This record gives sequence, C-alpha cells and structure tokens, in this order.
Amino acid sequence: MPIISSIVGLFNARRLSQIDLFRKAPMEVQESVFFSLIEEARETEWGRQYDYSSIRKIHQYQERVPVQGYEGFEPYVERLRNGEKDVLWPGVTRWFAKSSGTTSSKSKFIPVTKVALEACHFRGGRDVLAIYNDNYPENQVFSGKTLTLGGSHQINNFSNDSYYGDLSAILIENLPFWTQFFKTPGPDVALMEEWEEKLKKITKVTIEENVTSLAGVPSWFLVLIKHILKTTGKKNLLEIWPNLELFIHGGINFTPYREQYKELIPSEEMHYMETYNASEGFFGIQDDPTSSSMLLMLDYGIFYEFMPMGELGKENPKTLVLDEVELNKDYAIIITTNGGLWRYMIGDTVRFTHRYPFKFIISGRTRHFINAFGEEVIIDNATKALDAACKATGAVVSEYTAGPLYMSTGSKGAHQWVIEFEKYPDSVDKFREVLDKALQDVNSDYEAKRYKSITLDPPDVVVAREGLFFDWMKSRNKLGGQNKVPRLSNNRDYLDDLLKLNHRIDH
Repeated sequence: MPIISSIVGLFNARRLSQIDLFRKAPMEVQESVFFSLIEEARETEWGRQYDYSSIRKIHQYQERVPVQGYEGFEPYVERLRNGEKDVLWPGVTRWFAKSSGTTSSKSKFIPVTKVALEACHFRGGRDVLAIYNDNYPENQVFSGKTLTLGGSHQINNFSNDSYYGDLSAILIENLPFWTQFFKTPGPDVALMEEWEEKLKKITKVTIEENVTSLAGVPSWFLVLIKHILKTTGKKNLLEIWPNLELFIHGGINFTPYREQYKELIPSEEMHYMETYNASEGFFGIQDDPTSSSMLLMLDYGIFYEFMPMGELGKENPKTLVLDEVELNKDYAIIITTNGGLWRYMIGDTVRFTHRYPFKFIISGRTRHFINAFGEEVIIDNATKALDAACKATGAVVSEYTAGPLYMSTGSKGAHQWVIEFEKYPDSVDKFREVLDKALQDVNSDYEAKRYKSITLDPPDVVVAREGLFFDWMKSRNKLGGQNKVPRLSNNRDYLDDLLKLNHRIDH
C-alpha cells in the first residue's frame, strides 16, 4: 500500500466506522440529527414561531411547519443578508450561496452557516476521499493534485458583514490554507468570471502539474478537456496526466457522457465517483464502485423527508421519513438543515434502490418534466431512452433539451428534442424510432398517449449545430461549472430560444 494512502487510511478509520453506524442504524441517526437541530434553533425567531421547545415527536414538527420552496424563505433570507441574527439559525449568517438553479431565472441566495460549512460541505468532501481510499487502498491520488472546476462568481458584498457567491467560491474562501497544496488551479484562476479566458488560464497552469483527480460537472469538464487537448495537441488526457485515476462528478446525470470520457481517458484504472452536493447541502456519495447508486449521508446535520409525487402541489402534502420510503418510487426531497432551512423543498427527486443502507439515484427535478399531454415524462425516462437510442445507432450525445410541440389545427401534439451530437447516429430516423420506443417502454403514460398516435405523434428530433448549447448558455450568461443545461421543460421557452440560434441540419 502506498505510504500516503496508508496514513490517510489510519486517519479515516474512525470516520468510516461512523459511516457504518448510519448504514446499520439510519433512523436512530436521523432522529438524533432531528432533535439536535430542533434544540439548536428553539430560541431563534423561527423556532419560537413554531414553538420548537414543545416538540417531542417528528410528527409534531411535520404538523406545525409547512413545506416550502425558496419563495417562502426569501423574506427571512433578506433579513439575514441585512445582518439580523437569530432568525433561522442562531447567530449571524454571513455567507450566502448564489444559485440561479434551473427552475427559475431568479437568483436564490441560500444561507450557508459556519456549522453547515464544517459539518456538511467540508465533511462531505473529506468523506469522498475517505471512501475512495477505502475502496482502492493502492491508489496514488494523494501523490498529486485535484483539478477542480467550480463556478465563476467571486465573493461579493451584501454589506460589510455578509457575502455571496457560488458555493465553490464560498468553500474556497473558507478552506484551510494548506488545502491549496493539493488543488489546482489556485483561487485567482479558479474563480475567474470570464469563462473563455478562464479555460485558457486553467490550461496553462494545470498542464505542468501532476493531476491525479478531477472534480466538477461532467458537461463543463468536457469543454475544458477538449480545450486542453486542442491546445497541447495531445490525443487523450493520459498523455498529459499519466497518473490521472479519479473523476469526482456531480450536478447532472453522467450516463450521456460516459463513453466520451472513456475515449478521452482510455484507462481501465480510471475511476468515476458520483456525489450529490448542492448549495443547500451535501447529500450523497457513490460508495460502491459496482453500483451507480449513492449512499444517503445521514450525519451531516440534515434531516430528510420524502414527498410522494402525487402529493406535489397539495396544500398540506404528506411526507415520509426515511424508514417509510419504498423502493423504485420517485420522491421530492424535503430537507431540514443546520443552514437554517426548515422543511425546504430543494426541487430534486430521488428514487431509492436499496434500504438498510439507504441508497438512491437522482431521478429528476420537481419542475423539470414534460406533462403537456398527461404523459409525465421525467429526466430519468429521458436518460434511459437516449441511452438506448445511442446504443442502437452508435451515437454519442453531447447536450440536449426537450419540450412539447403543442397541438394545432390538423396536427397532434408531440415532443421536440434538440440534440447536439458528439458522434452522429447512423440514422437520425432510427435514432428517433428507438428513442420513441424506449420512452414507451419506461413510461406507461407516454405509451398510452402514443398508442396508434391517437394523442401524440412520434418525437421530432432537431439535430443541433456544433456549439449550439455553448452559444445558448453564453447568451444567457450561464457559462461555467455550476450552470446546467435544462433537460426537460413543460413549455417551449428553452426550445424556441435554441431554435432561433440553430441552423437546422437535415440528415
């Protein structure tokens, strides 16, 4: 065993035993987290409003405190930004993670308390490496540096006492100084605002480093990798970083990008590890390399509830605690956190694949779906159907988005897909046919609407010109590692914008 990995393993032994504890006793750990949060916040304005001092059972909390999205918390956040203390969490909250999200064009400012930074975000980062080191004790990842591709917003002032920026900027600002010895590029480059200039600087700085791991969003990392290869004239990343062995990724589904990464990093020793980290908290880590599911991390100061999809939009929706969830059903995540978020709906949906320990996949967004005709197509359906179409036609998808084609006089409704290919399919017609059939296989509502084309016609696939999605994101001022291409929409706003920028390619 390499000596550095051996030393790291010794330091991580206690932490790994704690992770094993919540694998075996998840509800006991979650109940402990819950009562700790309630006790900590009982003298805040929010805690007094809902009489946290008298809460003795989880169901009392569920009955008193409403489930809310950002809109419900925004007035409180405004007060926090102005320096008020003891509002949602004890003391003054100085940091706010700016997030435009993908459900609204309006910026959200998520409070990030000191305890959330340490006990949630930083602990999550340490656990990723602890679990990786445990899975691969012969690894050499600690002998080099991690190339991190984060957001592009510097820290800005609300006032003299409160600050906002991308979560990545907040983490960098608060990390111990010694961590910079293990990361590249430095903060001055990592947080540059101008994306295209940032690519050049990152390339210049990192090609001389011993990069052993990457961390970031797969889609944006592809842009960086291709820029690095073009600049250096190399065919793959191992010609630049021969010791590269790990990609820690998150933010979007990795399936559409997997084949591209295998070509760009042609090594059987290359490992991929998914994480679920958001401005609101660090939620999951892929702890088993043989499974695509993630372990729900239960001792980060986050108490979880799960809302069945049929409850969405109800005035008093029913939510489930962890031991009440069922496998293979989609749930909206509701979180209560040490960042001062109380029964907060973050907008993501998950599907549990295993109980005891609780493992899950991200299945979509509560507002990212197509249901213009009662078909309820979610992102997980789209991912599986695209994967089938790619395998059948030899295609590789770079980016995509989809939405409805509305019914009009003389025509039925349909779905329209704008797809940018890294590798074109053998036949676009065949790609469309397989996509359509695969969607019917994974979604019975879509299948019913497609039956004999009574309600829905076959999907319309628009082949995007090269660089369309990059140009579109640039036009929306959304270039950079923490911005995501919206995959599905129940209206045509994204599609119409894209089509205006696109030149239709017929095959």
